[in-house]
Amino acid sequence: MSNTILSHQFDNGLVLVAEPMQWLESAAFTWLLPAGAMRDPADQLGLSNFTCEMVQRGCGSRSSRDFIKDLETLGVSKSASVSISHTSYAAAMPAKQIHAALDIYADLICRPHLPEDQLEEGRLVCRQELRAIEDDLAQKVMQSLRRQQYASPYGRNSQGTQQSVEQITADQIQQHYQACYRPNHAILGVAGKIEWESLREHVGNLFADWQPADLPAIDEGEREAGYVHLSEPSVQTHIGVSYPSVPYSNPDYFQARGAVGVLSDGMSSRLFTEVRENRGLCYTVYASCHTLRDRGSIMAYAGTTTERAQETLDVMIAELIRLSEGIHDEELQRLKARVKSALIMHQESSTARSGAIAADWYHLGHVRSIEEIGAIIDQLTCESINAYLADHRPHDLRVATLGEHALEVPLGIS
Repeated sequence: MSNTILSHQFDNGLVLVAEPMQWLESAAFTWLLPAGAMRDPADQLGLSNFTCEMVQRGCGSRSSRDFIKDLETLGVSKSASVSISHTSYAAAMPAKQIHAALDIYADLICRPHLPEDQLEEGRLVCRQELRAIEDDLAQKVMQSLRRQQYASPYGRNSQGTQQSVEQITADQIQQHYQACYRPNHAILGVAGKIEWESLREHVGNLFADWQPADLPAIDEGEREAGYVHLSEPSVQTHIGVSYPSVPYSNPDYFQARGAVGVLSDGMSSRLFTEVRENRGLCYTVYASCHTLRDRGSIMAYAGTTTERAQETLDVMIAELIRLSEGIHDEELQRLKARVKSALIMHQESSTARSGAIAADWYHLGHVRSIEEIGAIIDQLTCESINAYLADHRPHDLRVATLGEHALEVPLGIS
């Protein structure tokens, strides 16, 4: 099933990008607004996340309760999240309801109430999210690793800190909304059973009065130390390891993705086989490509016992280094089968595609179709991946650990 990717940029800068999927009965959209955590002032960490919560507490003529009720009446499934670069609002629904759902989200984005009398309820939600991170030790160690890998503000966690969230005011939320919820640099990705001309006209009418403005500047700071240990009285140790790689926008990204897939995709991958199955060192282990717009990294994680933590770290790093020696054809063929299976699943999900095409537009300025991605995967060879690996050996390693004892890390970590 080959699809056309359609796009239009409105006069105010808003980009609409869509992929008709006429065999579906659903439609979905994903908003990417330039209100990510990287735009939080240094003394107001978590402001984007707090604003995202408050924006959903009533909009237009709807109270907070009416907003939820009207979406449920349309059969809409919704979500919201904040990343380093964006605040994202996503919704999926029966295809015939997409215009009505967009009407509601036009109010959400352009006419939120930001009710001051619900500020403390919103703050409570943000507190609970921060407490959930404290309880999720794997997430906590990987958040530390991102702050070590990327210079501030690009390594932040979007939830901020307990101290910063307690100090955020209603005026600061209003100011952040006014500054960052703007159509310039905003992207609306739509996928599913849609009619392009009527969709474009409807979106254009809904957002004709949405005015662009200059976004707050971003000042790049420092990275955290090469090795960070978070002390925690626990019988488990959580380990994160990272090193620089290419971002999604780089022509070599899929060479890196193929290499990391051999390392970590599936139960026959190297990390799973060597670290867990052969040696029984840990209960979970993985590696993945992490990307921002202009920089990327390889990030690996393992959860193990205190007694086996040092050996687990040593073997993880050894496998990362061994990867640079090259991959084999049978490993690549297994990876290709897994990736193609995932692409087929994407063809059945309007939600997945709406998010993917919005992200592609942000990272690339255009959208890769599923067929194009499939062709890129088909063209990967052991020779091409091994040539990439020879030129991109692990370097500038960053290590984060969380547990009872700090570990010995390899020389050369800056």
